[in-house]
Amino acid sequence: MSQAQPGGSGAATAAPVTQHIWWSGKLMPWNEATVHVTSVGWPALSAVFEGIRAYWNPERQALYIFRMDAHLARFWRSMRFMQLHPRWSARELTDATADLLRTDNLRGDVYLQPMAFALGGNRGNQPMAAQDAEIYIHARPAKSQLNTHKPVTTCVSSWTRIHENVLPPKIKAIVNYQNSRLGGTEASRGGYDMALFLNERGKVAEGGGSCIFMIRDGQVITPPITAGILESVTRYSVIELAQRELGLTVIEREIDRTEMYFADEAFFCGTMAEITPVASVDGFELGGGESPGPVSRQLSELFERVVRGQVPAYRHWLEEVTLG
Repeated sequence: MSQAQPGGSGAATAAPVTQHIWWSGKLMPWNEATVHVTSVGWPALSAVFEGIRAYWNPERQALYIFRMDAHLARFWRSMRFMQLHPRWSARELTDATADLLRTDNLRGDVYLQPMAFALGGNRGNQPMAAQDAEIYIHARPAKSQLNTHKPVTTCVSSWTRIHENVLPPKIKAIVNYQNSRLGGTEASRGGYDMALFLNERGKVAEGGGSCIFMIRDGQVITPPITAGILESVTRYSVIELAQRELGLTVIEREIDRTEMYFADEAFFCGTMAEITPVASVDGFELGGGESPGPVSRQLSELFERVVRGQVPAYRHWLEEVTLG
């Protein structure tokens, strides 16, 4: 649906960041992708999405979409859970994404968002019923922060991370992100950059839309997928790189809140977060105030080389889109 500027009836349509969007089989001008205002609301209860990055390689004049196959596999799991039936294959969505990038000639780092929902979706108090999915793909410029090494401060939120008996944390559903919004708002009001959630057992879960790692005594430690976290594509990638390329020991286990205060280093990871070092937790400086620490810096620099196609062993993680 097109966005309108404030000002009431007759307000001008906001200028799009990009010129086109792919929607349910068609590449169309941004302002033509509209639905009736009465379609807004309940369909969001069914909506699931993916966040995917494409990284610019100026030498090859190409964008590299990071782990498209893994992201679309999770997108399919999310749709299946919400009883949404996709009418396009993963290959068709990948080709549509490439067409969108080429059409808008996006020569720089890009954030991609496939979204699936059901128009005229069931009301919140009705059982879910299988429906065909409307799918759109939006691409917008989003410069990587990997080379900045800018740390963030975080606090443990008073809001508990959603868990399996409340909402499904392993899928990327729009409704899940109200939990993140509440925690993020609380953190911002307290003067922090990001929130850190505990799960229903009082153990560390994840940030608002990003997973958490800590480093203690040379070991890389992260909560398990049973801690109420999203099955993050970036998290799995970081684990593999830490083990195979840096020779680090990675342990997936429950983490107590106070362990975070004594960590030598910590970082958030995710599509938007990439690898974001943590300077402090609840005001406790990590690693004597040095942030990013050496492991976080190594991983960030390695990750950037990988996503820009500079490490041949990981080119299979990348979908190349040449712009010419």
